[in-house]
Amino acid sequence: MAKVTLGSTGITVEQNAFGALPVQRDDMETAVEILRRAYDGGMRFFDTARAYTDSEEKIGEALSDRRDKIYIASKTHAKTPADFWEDLETTLKNLRTDYLDIYQFHMAPRCFAPGDGTGMYECMLEAKKRGMIRHIGITAHKIGVAMEAAKSGLYETLQFPFSYLSGEQEIKLVRTCREHNVGFIAMKALAGGLINSSAAAYAYIAQYDNVLPIWGIQRMSELEEFLSYMENPPEMTEEIQEIIAKDKASLAGDFCRGCGYCMPCPSGISIPDCARMSLMVRRAPSANWLGEKMQAEMKKTENCLHCGACMKKCPYSLNIPELLVKNYEDYKRILAGEITV
Repeated sequence: MAKVTLGSTGITVEQNAFGALPVQRDDMETAVEILRRAYDGGMRFFDTARAYTDSEEKIGEALSDRRDKIYIASKTHAKTPADFWEDLETTLKNLRTDYLDIYQFHMAPRCFAPGDGTGMYECMLEAKKRGMIRHIGITAHKIGVAMEAAKSGLYETLQFPFSYLSGEQEIKLVRTCREHNVGFIAMKALAGGLINSSAAAYAYIAQYDNVLPIWGIQRMSELEEFLSYMENPPEMTEEIQEIIAKDKASLAGDFCRGCGYCMPCPSGISIPDCARMSLMVRRAPSANWLGEKMQAEMKKTENCLHCGACMKKCPYSLNIPELLVKNYEDYKRILAGEITV
């Protein structure tokens, strides 16, 4: 398997990293087993966040005894210096370490910079000076913020959604990061679950030798699939090209990536599920999406206030109320037997 160096950080690892958001849904014993198996299988880069409930604690429990052999990146949602320091101290305690390899502004609403009046970038510099963090990173979902950060000279890494469903803007962003020696960490390499061929997802990203994908892993079976690529990395074959072309055609246009930044909904609608139900029910085992629980969730879309709060927060500028209506109408037809999935 090829290795990736994350820009000026000098961090070099296999192009196969662990995204630890999903393990927050596992119990401690299961999460520890998965994380240790990831390490034993060759993964050395682990990405988490203060916002991922107990994800940090699980990494600390599983991997603190091999801290010097791995790289850990975490994130803060903090918008004030006080919250920054509280988050950082909590993160270090949870992870059972005295430093982070990369500390990232999480879903940054702007490109924080020295002298911008927020004091946030100054916090990063001070944390680095104290040895609490080694490299400064940023994560974003808005292409404008990401591009500004990549060109700013202030950030050593950028984390942004990237998969074979990405467009020219995202590809340009990857190239910009290379030009400015900024490490590119790819989140949502499976497009929030819409891509169901991990081999195709991997083969596509492997074409970009400056991109490190972090795979969101919750189950041992998922992990083993990605670990198998250590010895036998998928290549861009004609068959995989056909899979990618088919998915690009079927997923063209506006679709919900399931990022959840629109939440919470004042009407209690689970937007990341309901706004992309038509896709998920056809691309994942349908029984999971047609049960009583999801039927009740979908019915809540009838209570949409059309207040526009979700649209203001959507990093992809989607017309979410319209998507909810379309998905619910399709869902009702599936339940009625008018459409087979």
